[in-house]
Amino acid sequence: MSGLRVLVVDDDFMVARIHSGYVARVPGFSVVAVAHNGADALAAVAELRPDLVLLDIYLPDMSGLEVLKQLNDVDVLMISAARDVPTVREAMRGGAINYLIKPFTAAALSERLQQYADTRRRLTAIGPEARQDDVDRLFGTLKTAAPMPKGLSAATCALVADALRDAGRDLSAAEAAELTGLSRVSARRYLEHLCAEGRAELRPRYGTAGRPEHRYQWLG
Repeated sequence: MSGLRVLVVDDDFMVARIHSGYVARVPGFSVVAVAHNGADALAAVAELRPDLVLLDIYLPDMSGLEVLKQLNDVDVLMISAARDVPTVREAMRGGAINYLIKPFTAAALSERLQQYADTRRRLTAIGPEARQDDVDRLFGTLKTAAPMPKGLSAATCALVADALRDAGRDLSAAEAAELTGLSRVSARRYLEHLCAEGRAELRPRYGTAGRPEHRYQWLG
């Protein structure tokens, strides 16, 4: 997947600059333009065709929610100090992929962007037709039996889960690490978490001598 292009929309010039800096620090993302009102945002989307818009709600000429209703064929992440439920509900109904309440940290935005990139990757990998577990994973509705341990991320866990499922056979931690680009130790932690969730199982492979090799099989 090529780099993802982002349009930042905020009426405050300094805030827009800060958010643009946050985006630029996330690998795989770049800011293609900044807009400070709704009209300029709509024009920039039409001209530049970004992949994602970071859209503020409080704009000088129109509400960001009105801008959201006019945007087609582009994903939108709402960013606003508004935290009342009707506003959040309207953003969801309008098709926003996420909603981040100001002020937020660079880490909070980075997490949302990485989740977004991971979802796009999985959509591309699914192919022309999706299975129910594919759809459940994309919409975040898979039931989990164990909480995410400290130091593990949901996006990376999904990456390991996809690698294990798509392998069609059992994998060792080293093999999973090679497929995902993680270290062997990190891959093993995610594989163990998938086992704790009931989505994978440990299958020891016994050799002629020594301790058995730990292998992991996808269950779904």
